Amino acid sequence: MVHAVIKRVWETVRMTQASSIFLALAAMFAVINWVAVAKQSDVLEYVSKPAATFAVLLAALAFNVAHDAPWGWRLAAFAFCIAGDVFLMLPKDAFVPGLASFATAQILFTVSFFTGETTPSRLIVGVVIAVPLASVLARRFVSAIRTSGHNELVLPVCVYMVVISAMAVGAIASGNAIAIAGALIFMASDSLIAETRFVKPRAWHSVGIMVSYHAALAGLALSLL
Repeated sequence: MVHAVIKRVWETVRMTQASSIFLALAAMFAVINWVAVAKQSDVLEYVSKPAATFAVLLAALAFNVAHDAPWGWRLAAFAFCIAGDVFLMLPKDAFVPGLASFATAQILFTVSFFTGETTPSRLIVGVVIAVPLASVLARRFVSAIRTSGHNELVLPVCVYMVVISAMAVGAIASGNAIAIAGALIFMASDSLIAETRFVKPRAWHSVGIMVSYHAALAGLALSLL
């Protein structure tokens, strides 16, 4: 698996000039966003957060790869991630619309994997890994939600756990090492969001959420190469 990751990273050297520029911009905006979150600079966060995801979308759009179904579904998924970014950083509480946007993105990521090359054996491995993990996390978060009295969020959160676990299963079924890493890191990032919102926030969570989120997006984009 390590060899596969190194090989995939090496292949990024063969990207188009435009995609290289967009990836560099994505990295720059991601770092700016981490600083903004750490310093609680709302204005800087409002600019850098969607800008980083948009740059990832543009990079994927410019990759010198086949413009096939997996590529198209992946681009659509990144577009919904941008919408989710905007909803989750608004001054008002738009958690449910943000959750719906990212749930749609996870569905589109899943479709992108299953319209590519998957095998039954890898699919079974994905189910064995992702479903129990998602079940444990769902129980933890649902318990915390009910304790807080926000029962209206139980169903949306459960639905989201289903779709993101399906995305992880799809990534594992694809056999793409970078896609698998991106999918699992995405699960970790979203789990940190739920942990912060429903269980117990910690000082490092905010920055950790964004660092892992941007790493996940990078993995899901680079896995197209």
